[in-house]
Amino acid sequence: MTDYLWFKSYDEGVPRSLAPYSDQTLIDDVDEAERERPAATMMIFKGRNISFREANRASDALAAALADQGVRKGDRVALIMPNTPNIIISQFAVWKAGAVAVPVNPLFSDSEMIYALTECDAKVAIVLTTFYQKIKNVQSSTSLRCIIATNVKDFLSPMVRLIFTLFMEKKGGHRAKVAAGDLSLTALISRYAASARPPVRVSGDDDGLILFSGGTTGVPKGVVLTHGAIRMNGLQIRAWFGKMLTRWQDTTLLMMPFFHVYGNVILMSTCVVGRHPMALVPNPRDFKDLFETIRKVKPSFFPGIATLFNGLLNHPDVRAGKVDFRSMKMCAAAAMPLLPELKKNFEEITGGKIVEAYGLTESGVLAMGPVFGLWKEGAVGLPTPDTIIRIVDIATGTKDMPTGEDGEIIARAPHLMKGYWRRPEATAEMLRDGWLYTGDVGHLDEDGYLFITSRKKELIKPSGHQVFPGEVEDVIMQHPACLEVAVAGVPDPYQVEAVKAWLVLRPDAQVTAEELQEHCRKTLASYKVPKFIEFRDDLPKSMVGKVLRRVLQEEEAGKRKTSG
Repeated sequence: MTDYLWFKSYDEGVPRSLAPYSDQTLIDDVDEAERERPAATMMIFKGRNISFREANRASDALAAALADQGVRKGDRVALIMPNTPNIIISQFAVWKAGAVAVPVNPLFSDSEMIYALTECDAKVAIVLTTFYQKIKNVQSSTSLRCIIATNVKDFLSPMVRLIFTLFMEKKGGHRAKVAAGDLSLTALISRYAASARPPVRVSGDDDGLILFSGGTTGVPKGVVLTHGAIRMNGLQIRAWFGKMLTRWQDTTLLMMPFFHVYGNVILMSTCVVGRHPMALVPNPRDFKDLFETIRKVKPSFFPGIATLFNGLLNHPDVRAGKVDFRSMKMCAAAAMPLLPELKKNFEEITGGKIVEAYGLTESGVLAMGPVFGLWKEGAVGLPTPDTIIRIVDIATGTKDMPTGEDGEIIARAPHLMKGYWRRPEATAEMLRDGWLYTGDVGHLDEDGYLFITSRKKELIKPSGHQVFPGEVEDVIMQHPACLEVAVAGVPDPYQVEAVKAWLVLRPDAQVTAEELQEHCRKTLASYKVPKFIEFRDDLPKSMVGKVLRRVLQEEEAGKRKTSG
């Protein structure tokens, strides 16, 4: 094995490679866990513990039901739910039927939802009742022939379920009347409880997930990840944190959404292969629920994004010492390098460690900060086991740059995506000779630490989400008052990077920033709506008339520097 720069910076005991790789999938891990400790907790939700046995049996029954509904190997099944036991059981059921799970953001606008369901050609969707009517409204514009409804109370304890039914279900919009022809998840599990799992062999090479990401064109693409790639993410992180987390005991607080690679591929797989109970939080913005879960569960591993940790540190309850974080051995922050003050303060209130993490939808995790080793400000960590990072020249993508010099970050690893769903040209652009061209620009230092300095693509990442300028620009231009628009990312203390729009209005036209934001909300998910809007007389352009977003960003930086 080549002696890469970063190996010398690995914590003691972290392997350089996890080879030889097995053909095992997460389905096999859950089967093994049930055989080893059937009553051990797999999930914790609203005070209820769900064992490996219960989850495995429920997903077996649902898999049999899906097979009876005509779901076959390779078919796509959409999952439209937040983080609840419903989505995990459904995802394993989809896998056991041999199908591909497609978690979709339930907060998508109607047009975004139609695009996602049509793009993956899903014939079946499993939907939380809160979003059932939303999916019914767009069903005729998709290929969906069957909708399976599931209620958040389906996996609550009897007492909590009763309280929820009496006082919260209707008020919270969870009570949905299921139309004729649609099905109930709990009814299916009950009806097929005695049925055998479908006789479908699922291997590491089979497609397991399609997650939606963007591409250089700004059109959302379905990223296809195999079962082997999904499991490899879990094995890598388990190896990285091996000395910190105890199997079967240490609980992970899982609040990153399952439609995102962080929650689904990186964290859920880590919990399954490491046998760590998952404490599920449906809404990461609901700090009251988050704090209550922390009080009851006392999690050992708390993954999130830097903006979340910053928000927690500034919350009145945390400042007043009303939330006890001392159970947390490990925290991981993605989407940006850690600031020294944030790292120092969070490690003080937890008594544990917090490290950076870097990855893409197309790969899962690629680099992490060492738990015990040297921390370097501005770095996103070291390449994880079996991950090779190169820095190549931006112009050709073939020439390796000297240590310390910037270039495009490319990666080779056993857990890269298989490709973009039905988009061979986009796949060929991103994957070249086994290397993933990330579009991020940065460098490796002499100790193998990875630093990201800018983005080759113009992707905006508010709070870790992905927003393409062209998509937002197209929506704004549909407003009759707009003549020209440019959208780009600008620094923001809360979101790290926020969406900003610069507009030129038509002569004599009038519109307020608030009116334009409301216009965008009708079509775009909330995180894509511009946080800042600036009206201008003109926009900077190149000699051929192309709007120069970079100039606008540089002007913004200059204004902030002056005002600061």
